[in-house]
Amino acid sequence: MGPKWLQWTKALQSIAQNGLSFAQDPYDRERYTQLQRVAAEIMSAYSGTDFTQVLDLFQGQQGYATPKVEVRAAVFRNDEILMVLEREDDRWSLPGGWADVGQTPSEVAVRETLEESGYRTRAVRLLAVYDRDRQGHPPLPFHVYKIFLQCDLLDMNPMPNAECGDAAFFQEGKLPELCTTRVTQAEIARLFQHLHDPLLPADFD
Repeated sequence: MGPKWLQWTKALQSIAQNGLSFAQDPYDRERYTQLQRVAAEIMSAYSGTDFTQVLDLFQGQQGYATPKVEVRAAVFRNDEILMVLEREDDRWSLPGGWADVGQTPSEVAVRETLEESGYRTRAVRLLAVYDRDRQGHPPLPFHVYKIFLQCDLLDMNPMPNAECGDAAFFQEGKLPELCTTRVTQAEIARLFQHLHDPLLPADFD
């Protein structure tokens, strides 16, 4: 679930954001603005991030506060899973990223896999919908749902693509160093369980 201060910060920010989205009375708006500043102060104090940077991040969120959605593709080749190298930390993750407005989860998974690895795929099965805070990831300032989709390879060789970084297939017992901001070893282990038992229902929560 993450540290208590982060849970409190997320709760305060969501209350403030929702209040500022709907409140009409100027005094109510002033109170929600103050509440948002308190949330930013807590985040800044405990994370070591500049207060102004945190406040700008919170103020940039508009409308009713809801979880963000991240989509990851589980692409298997026999008993290996496709992974891509994240340039920001030289660690490995599953292809994927934030869901884009106007695209379905399967479209996001297929597009991200092509852009990040060069492999064309087809989404075939929902494997899991997880609350990120309950999966052992490093903390983020926002609440996130993670969707994992199994995708079948359409080609055995990747297509040339200027956006592609390093991509490779790994066995479960020989995983590279993971970018745990994006994927954990426990999540990958569960995805392999789904591969070996296609009758498993999709995980949630």
